[in-house]
Amino acid sequence: MLSQEKPGCCHDTSGMSRRGFLGTSGRVMGANGRRAFRMTALAVLALVCRLALAEPPRAVDGNRLRAVTSRAAHSADAAAPRVRISDVIYGRKDGMALTMDVLKPPEANGAAVIWVASGGLRSNHGMIAGDGFVRYVEPLLKRGYTVFAVVHGSMPKYEIREITADFHRAVQFIRHHAKDFGIDPNRVGISGGSSGGSLSLLIGTTGRVSNPKARDPVERQSSRVQAVACFYPGTDWVNFEREGISVLGVCQRLGLIEGFRFRRFDPTAKEHVLITNPKQVEELLREYSPINRVTAESAPTLIIHGDKDDLVPLDQSERMIAKLKAAGVTAELVVKKGEGHGWGNQTVDMERFADWYDKHLARKGS
Repeated sequence: MLSQEKPGCCHDTSGMSRRGFLGTSGRVMGANGRRAFRMTALAVLALVCRLALAEPPRAVDGNRLRAVTSRAAHSADAAAPRVRISDVIYGRKDGMALTMDVLKPPEANGAAVIWVASGGLRSNHGMIAGDGFVRYVEPLLKRGYTVFAVVHGSMPKYEIREITADFHRAVQFIRHHAKDFGIDPNRVGISGGSSGGSLSLLIGTTGRVSNPKARDPVERQSSRVQAVACFYPGTDWVNFEREGISVLGVCQRLGLIEGFRFRRFDPTAKEHVLITNPKQVEELLREYSPINRVTAESAPTLIIHGDKDDLVPLDQSERMIAKLKAAGVTAELVVKKGEGHGWGNQTVDMERFADWYDKHLARKGS
């Protein structure tokens, strides 16, 4: 179904497109609000203790707990506290921690939405910090979704293969700790914008089945998700600007090429060397193009994209949706008239994401 309405290779996480997050001042809570907050904070402290005991140190060591309240705009129940658990470690690589923030709603519905903090395959905690991000995902929180805001290993150090692996790990970690987080492991969605949208689609199409023989208990979990909702994603890295013109040109112009510089280990030189063979590079671009990974098992997918996007052509989403539908997957494209790669207030669009998840992450039998 093609809806006519109005949307980035650089992730813009707020209707804040090209503006950044704004903080909000605190409000004084009444006695009932303080009592509810204390009870919620104690519950979260107990959750973190369980996490620390339930998993080897590599999974959660060093977690910092920070309970915050937000007066979220556009919410009838804005006075209710939202609890944020900051810097939850979901994995480690190259001696560094991979982290996520967990935002718990006042009344959880048992489902989870992963937010991919990514733009141009860059990622940092600033993309999800502060009350601005809470306001941005408020449409999800007020519907009861627990939001997992995931930061990945960032370009230029890491390329798309390594970054995609981070999100397989994140989904597995969340599923492994589903009971601790109070979610149903079979009701997980994933969202993001621009490269965050591309990564969401890659997980939606390439989620792994569980491996009960894995040494790491986290990796025994499946990395499949049950729904995807994203903004203006790249989907075909080989045919990006137009047929036969890959994403490499635009990435070179924008200073984002490191995300697609593939390397291999040369046993003779005993070092990682750049893959320069054009055929090998094209094979990798194809392999990590979501459009080439679609199967009948892919997750139901909603994409919102602007028809004036000068960074990621609308055609990228149109062809992706067509491929999903041809495979028998439920898919919808919403075209934002007159919009480019990101736009202002995205509250309406996030409400649409929430509607999509209400439909595809609903409890069985409800």
